Amino acid sequence: MILIDTSVWIEGLRERGKPELKQRVHELLRGNRACWMPMIRLELWNGARGEREKRVLRDFEQVLPELEVTVEVWEAANDLARRARAAGLTIPAADILIAACARYHGVEVESTDAHFADLGKL
Repeated sequence: MILIDTSVWIEGLRERGKPELKQRVHELLRGNRACWMPMIRLELWNGARGEREKRVLRDFEQVLPELEVTVEVWEAANDLARRARAAGLTIPAADILIAACARYHGVEVESTDAHFADLGKL
């Protein structure tokens, strides 16, 4: 499984999105390897425009595996946030939660956001 971050979903689902990201999302969906988690779902719904995008999200809610955000994920996110701060990194809380969720569930994150590379070093 690959946890697709919001940054990749947005490009991959846009009609005029970056072709390489559109292809990557298509490959992951076709191979039943794509998943999401509540924070990513929220970010996508927050930015959804038009009936087409909303329909796609409703369809995803029916078929995409969703990684659970457990107490252990929250604890891992808190620890990751402390380590990021100690390393001098300022990273949005949403990205920390997403990274912690992926680590907890043992999946990779597909993202264009440099924060995930920084978090991967901690």
